[in-house]
Amino acid sequence: MYTIKEILRLEVGPALGCTEPAAVALCTAAAGSLLTERQLESIRLHLSPNIYKNAFAVALPGAGGNTGVDLAAALGFFGGDPRRKLEVLETVDAGVLKQAQKFLRDHPVEIELLKDIEGIYVRCDLSTTTQTAQAIIEGAHDNLVLMKYNDQPIKEHPLLSKASRNRNTIEALEEFLRMQTLEDLLRLVDTLDEEDFKFVQSGVEHNMDLARYGLQFGCGLGVGKTLERLVREGVLKRDMILSARILTSAAADARMSGAKLAAMSSAGSGNHGLTAILPIWAIKDYIDHPSEKEVLTAIALSHVVTAYIKAHTGRLSAVCGCSVAAGAGATAGITYLMGGNLTHIAGAIRNLIGDLAGVICDGAKPGCAFKLATAAGAAVQSALFSLHGINIAANDGIMGNTAEQTTRNIGQISTKGMIETDRTILQIMMAKQLFVKE
Repeated sequence: MYTIKEILRLEVGPALGCTEPAAVALCTAAAGSLLTERQLESIRLHLSPNIYKNAFAVALPGAGGNTGVDLAAALGFFGGDPRRKLEVLETVDAGVLKQAQKFLRDHPVEIELLKDIEGIYVRCDLSTTTQTAQAIIEGAHDNLVLMKYNDQPIKEHPLLSKASRNRNTIEALEEFLRMQTLEDLLRLVDTLDEEDFKFVQSGVEHNMDLARYGLQFGCGLGVGKTLERLVREGVLKRDMILSARILTSAAADARMSGAKLAAMSSAGSGNHGLTAILPIWAIKDYIDHPSEKEVLTAIALSHVVTAYIKAHTGRLSAVCGCSVAAGAGATAGITYLMGGNLTHIAGAIRNLIGDLAGVICDGAKPGCAFKLATAAGAAVQSALFSLHGINIAANDGIMGNTAEQTTRNIGQISTKGMIETDRTILQIMMAKQLFVKE
């Protein structure tokens, strides 16, 4: 049995930049910390296809808008702090970027895709003239399961022990979540205490900083800022749905462009965190004076539902988790905040999944701002429809009789039905990359 406090601490946390290149950078930073000789000769990466897909095109924090799996690895070695976990690139500056780019000009990173490995897997091998180091991340983005120095495994290391315990706990948590009902999850949020509320509020602050940055600078694709401009021009009218879309997409614009601001992630993804939190925060001003604790309880419920659905779909897949998982979390929180009961919340989740189940994940990149805008708007719409008794019927497509069965169905599609889709997406993306070895 897990408490709400344990679920929030395991599933929610700050992440600087996209979590997949952050995992690559963390892996090379951890391996690099073992080397006393800093004259690096080579970096070799062994990646699961899902890691490569999500690290391929997203801008890196502190890298001046530059992208690349190879650059993430080099930045991790030359300037990353592995003790900061998914904020490993916080210590990167212009000098580190210059050093990493110089290395890459002379030493292209070798990347091997491990086609038979699914989910999260990163292995890096570093070599100097006299030393070698290796690190492996598996299962979770910050879960360092192995470190070697000169081919000798290191059994005791501060970067290993805590992460390994977390990995085991996360696996057990996901098993626990898969056994819960929506009613069970609602009971969990009834036990939030002051410490939990403060933690949830910190996530709001992190993600609102990104949204404000995106709206101020119009970075990335500028989806959020453009929507806001269309309101000012009178082309669009600001309402609950559009407000949620503006705030969420603006934060995605900032994050996908490499803004050096940490997102509060949810279920291992910063973009999931943006989607799980910001639509709820955006719509609070449109309803009748909710208390701060009611808003934060709704966001906590969103995190828990997001984690519940990700426990079925897997951490990385061909299905866009920002849509079907974090979107479902957001619609659950919105429905709760607007006074909906268990039936309304279940209906909203089913509406959301029925609407967005077909959205694919083609990696993290600036275009994700469009998908997050869609997910945020659909989350509000699904809640409003359910509150008015409009719900997709069980005989529609992949819908189940309950929210739980619908979640199991989308999980089956994600883990079994979309395998070939994921491979095709990757093939298209790989055709754009010059330095990849299969």
